[in-house]
Amino acid sequence: MRTIKGPGIFLAQFLSDQAPFNNLDSICGWAAGLGYKGVQLPTTDPRIIDLQLAAESQTYADELKGRVQAAGLEITELSTHLQGQLVAVNPVYDALFDGFAPEAVRGNPKARQQWAVQQLKYAAQASQRLGLTAHATFSGALLWPYLYPWPQRPAGLVEDGFAELGRRWRPILDAFDACGVDVCYEVHAGEDLHDGVSYERFLAEVNQHPRACLLYDPSHFVLQCLDYLEYIDIYHERIRAFHVKDAEFRPNGRQGAYGGYQSWTDRAGRFRSLGDGQVDFKAIFSKLTQYDYPGWAVLEWECALKHPEDGAREGAPFIQNHLIRVTDHAFDDFAASGIDQSLNHQLLGI
Repeated sequence: MRTIKGPGIFLAQFLSDQAPFNNLDSICGWAAGLGYKGVQLPTTDPRIIDLQLAAESQTYADELKGRVQAAGLEITELSTHLQGQLVAVNPVYDALFDGFAPEAVRGNPKARQQWAVQQLKYAAQASQRLGLTAHATFSGALLWPYLYPWPQRPAGLVEDGFAELGRRWRPILDAFDACGVDVCYEVHAGEDLHDGVSYERFLAEVNQHPRACLLYDPSHFVLQCLDYLEYIDIYHERIRAFHVKDAEFRPNGRQGAYGGYQSWTDRAGRFRSLGDGQVDFKAIFSKLTQYDYPGWAVLEWECALKHPEDGAREGAPFIQNHLIRVTDHAFDDFAASGIDQSLNHQLLGI
């Protein structure tokens, strides 16, 4: 077993035009001042990283790493959540997701997808240059509009959708494999990889690719009423990244999991700041430690009620208090008898 690294913080939700959230150096100083030890970097904001340059220049990658280390922090992972979403987009979402891409490829789904795939390949190379072994992303979705089986889905639709998703991701996974980096899909509503069953369908299409790993975020499973602890038992060998995010699900006589088209504040299922929701983090940290999870515990702040700065301030000690410093000896070693193998055989009658 090993002690989980942390606390880390995903910077995407905190970036703004106001200091200290408007450039890498100042936001790292802010995070370090709150007690964080690592930062997960989004890759679409040039104030944080030039992803192509990080992929192509070891000098730039070393400088970037040095700037983060100057604040007393480490880079936990890079994130391409927005680019990963664009690897696979059902046409119904074209207009909504165009905003994730540069203006030059908007209105051109094929060019947009090609841009996204190249971004992922840059991320693989950049991660390698930065000395990272895990990468956070989304799978994208071709089938999400057909999640509920009404109207009746045509025969073969789901199979064709996953076959195409696998076809698009296999060369990306191979690029990450060449760089020694795991692709950690955040299993998430709105993605074709949104639970264990859909993840297993995808694995089958990419021939159980060793780099097709998981970012574990229990908040999404609370909202699906999925057993997020058993999920760790099933998939722990593939979990290589961890978003520490809380959630609550409080259905009533008017709404349940679907939420009635309501805003986040009014939904029965909503994300909360750490400690304000229903997630059993003591059990989660225990299981991940038991299964020798090798990565970071990274706060992802998304709360419908609390101010983000308060969520970040509370998040560092919350994670720190859940980290388990693993023991280097058994608790009952004091009672060891020192019996040798010959006596063992005598006791067993062999």
